[in-house]
Amino acid sequence: MLARGNRLVRGSDYRHTVRYGKKAGAQYTVMYVFARNDQLPVRFGFIVAKTVGNAVIRNRVRRRLKAASFELLDSARAGRDVVIRALPSSAGASWTSLRNEVFSAAERNEARQ
Repeated sequence: MLARGNRLVRGSDYRHTVRYGKKAGAQYTVMYVFARNDQLPVRFGFIVAKTVGNAVIRNRVRRRLKAASFELLDSARAGRDVVIRALPSSAGASWTSLRNEVFSAAERNEARQ
């Protein structure tokens, strides 16, 4: 589980990250990364819309994305806001493929910044 300091909790933070962050898309997810001007810990947020599936499937996808993000905490740079949007295809994705996709999107975003 991500600690409160590592979570985006305000809607305005989500909107700002999606609107102004660098975008990296893949088969199952789209990742937005916004570099803040501080050295606070990295914060993650997740968007899993109803197009992904029913509540059980959406929650499973969200839990998998949270677990993958928890593994990224050690390697992620401070001062970043990250929003991961699950695409409808993520409903049928395995844990390994979601994890690998999150890691590769994070690497692509780090290379751009």
